[in-house]
Amino acid sequence: MNAASLNSGLVHTPLRPFGRVIEAPDGAEITDIPVDTLARWTVESRVLVLRGLRLLGKKEFADYCRLWGEVLKWEPGEVIDLIVEDDPKNYLFASGDVPFHWDGAFVEANPRYFFFQCLDATPDSGGETVFSDTTMAYRDAEPELRKRWERVSLTYKTEKLAHYGGEVTERLVSQHPATGVPVLRFAEPLDPDTYKNPVYVTVGGLQDDDRPDQFLDSTAELLHRSEYCYHHVWQSGDIVIADNYALVHGRNAFTGPTARHLQRVEVI
Repeated sequence: MNAASLNSGLVHTPLRPFGRVIEAPDGAEITDIPVDTLARWTVESRVLVLRGLRLLGKKEFADYCRLWGEVLKWEPGEVIDLIVEDDPKNYLFASGDVPFHWDGAFVEANPRYFFFQCLDATPDSGGETVFSDTTMAYRDAEPELRKRWERVSLTYKTEKLAHYGGEVTERLVSQHPATGVPVLRFAEPLDPDTYKNPVYVTVGGLQDDDRPDQFLDSTAELLHRSEYCYHHVWQSGDIVIADNYALVHGRNAFTGPTARHLQRVEVI
């Protein structure tokens, strides 16, 4: 299918409070849509949900993502299978919630985009992926809060396992590499009593009367507000592209048994 005829057949539906669903006609392939077009739509919408396209084989998925840039390789490989496990070594594969974070905090280069494709979904079982738009949160903040944020740096520490983990310090306020708008680089602490692979967060740059735990709690509460969050309910066949700089993301806990199977690739 040529790009011109496909583009006229795509149905765009806005999501709330941000994001976009694009439904494709029968027989369409993701490669039929130019990469620069999809990249522009992703930057505009922050989350792009593609439906009606053929899912890709594992190697094919990684090769397609390479058209966007360098693919980040994790210890298991370029494509990560996200399936709930009975005895997981990492909280990502457990059935509980996943607090907000951005991908790549403990690797040398932060991914620009991350891609999911949904091979299988279990209806009405929870596990929604939650995206929070930090550009909107910054935009709406009072000037005094913005000044406070500008002074803050956050140090994240987790156990070093293979090439992942260690300690990293990030300014809370950064800039989006494409648009230049302010973004928040924030990840929630992970309590060792609740999560495997706990993450400890210390706060620098606070004023004397500020308490680090209150600052972390208030920032997390703000980013979880409904006006900044899109909860994605997965359908089999979904392909999702998300902006890793504008967003932080997490997952709601599963409410029952699930056979959901996502595959994820990250592009630097």
